[in-house]
Amino acid sequence: MKKRMWHILKPDESLQKRLVAECGITPITAQLLINRNISDPREADLFLNSNLDRLHDPFLFKDMEKSVKRIKKAISQGEKIMIYGDYDVDGISGAALLERVLKDIGAHSVTYIPSRIDEGYGLNKGAVKSAHRNGVSLLITVDCGISGKSEIEYLKKLGIPTIVTDHHKINANSFPLDAYGVINPLQEDCHYPFKQLAGVGLAYKLAEAVTKDLSYDMIQHLDLVCLGTIQDMVPQLGENRIFTKHGLEAVNNTRKEGIIALIEASGLKNRTISTREVGYMLGPRINAAGRVSSAKIALNLLTTNDKCEARELAARLDRENRNRQRIENLILKEAIDRVENEVNFKDEKVIVLEGDDWHPGVIGIVASRVAERFNRPAIMIAFDEEEGRGSGRSIKNFHLFEALNECSDVLSDFGGHAAACGLTIPRKNLDEFRLRLNSVAQQFHMAEEIAPGIDIDMEIPLKMLGNRLIVELDELSPFGPGNPRPILASRDLKLKSRPRVMRRDGIKMWVTDGNVTCEAIGFGMIDMIEDIIESESVDIAYTPSFNTWQGLSTLQLELVDIQAHWI
Repeated sequence: MKKRMWHILKPDESLQKRLVAECGITPITAQLLINRNISDPREADLFLNSNLDRLHDPFLFKDMEKSVKRIKKAISQGEKIMIYGDYDVDGISGAALLERVLKDIGAHSVTYIPSRIDEGYGLNKGAVKSAHRNGVSLLITVDCGISGKSEIEYLKKLGIPTIVTDHHKINANSFPLDAYGVINPLQEDCHYPFKQLAGVGLAYKLAEAVTKDLSYDMIQHLDLVCLGTIQDMVPQLGENRIFTKHGLEAVNNTRKEGIIALIEASGLKNRTISTREVGYMLGPRINAAGRVSSAKIALNLLTTNDKCEARELAARLDRENRNRQRIENLILKEAIDRVENEVNFKDEKVIVLEGDDWHPGVIGIVASRVAERFNRPAIMIAFDEEEGRGSGRSIKNFHLFEALNECSDVLSDFGGHAAACGLTIPRKNLDEFRLRLNSVAQQFHMAEEIAPGIDIDMEIPLKMLGNRLIVELDELSPFGPGNPRPILASRDLKLKSRPRVMRRDGIKMWVTDGNVTCEAIGFGMIDMIEDIIESESVDIAYTPSFNTWQGLSTLQLELVDIQAHWI
């Protein structure tokens, strides 16, 4: 394991005291809130008490009122409505939510999810023509459409008004001026207070507005909102935090046959589902179909009310996920070999790799793994003859979308945000793109980010760990972007027992400062055992929690890093 730099955040004792006094929390919890840019007691109260009644009025969105009126008109007149989603978890869960709600209130609706392989992201002319041939008279997008200027212009010519719900960043050159309504909080003249909703969050808001004057239970669909919000990696703050917190309760108590079957197929039956289970087990299975076959399988799973069909679809997704993993591992191995043998890290701050036989459905995951392994932004491009489709993932403090914007003239198309992107590029422009992108990257201050590091919330002695603190840390969940899992550090600890090997490349040991002794576990750290045994003392970075076994709860430290000191 490579030694990582520890970046211990500077405590603010005066702000700590204010939050402790006004919120009744421990100083450590207060500092954790401060580290997440929450220093006002009212903001802290909102964060700690994320109740559903704190969600904003959906009619604060620009174009919401007119969009709702148009949808209600379509329902009352029996018009055919097409829901046009995206093929990732966010788009699929949002489309499923909207389909369920519209059908429940009597709409004549159909849902269309494009093929990642054959059609690519967003609206396309072929699907638009098909909608027109099939009598669609109103189209609603979910998690796409904000860059569909030409397609929406074409829809208008065909007499089909379009309502766009999309959370992606707006590019003035591709903004759909001909849309009937645009539900996107990032519009300059949109006064909706929270700007970071996922696509499924916007779908929920639209459905909430449509059903506001009906006796309809929107809370029942928070399980779908939770799936898309977690998987799309939006900040777990504000309304996203509310959606995820209450959505996890809904997932654990879901009555949707598809989610029940998915939980069983993932081996999670009778287990508590948290953000980890959604992010690493449920979400990838929903995503798998869209990556290597058809996202329609996942959509059908999330909309079916038939138990037998749900089990069959969940089993198919499980098989597709294993296939996706196999393909992904082959490409990842090739990518790592090429980076280690071909990339000059002195000159190339951004990794750009291309392949002719790569599956375009999995290159985004591979880009994420490559970026994580080498701690550099990574873009993987799958070429089909002379046109390549790429997917990129970034690292801290490098805004990938803005960097691509500087190279837009050599790209056929691109989109995304700070952390991730998608693009298409002619093969003839690849070398120029790689050169230009790295030239742009030279302007960013990436030196610190190139060295692997860990942001540590606070350095404390073990004696500060107690039941009250662990309970408060649990109240900070759900964790995710913008609200990372708390990491504390304690130094100069002695081993109380020899580390022993656990399953999944893990270790377990007991550490002490002479007064307090704690159990510590770590995964992916088996190669450090000899260094730890031979050390005089260790510094550890960890997240504390309760480990419950046979009804007994004990303090356990989940290790993030260990630094050994020798005599």
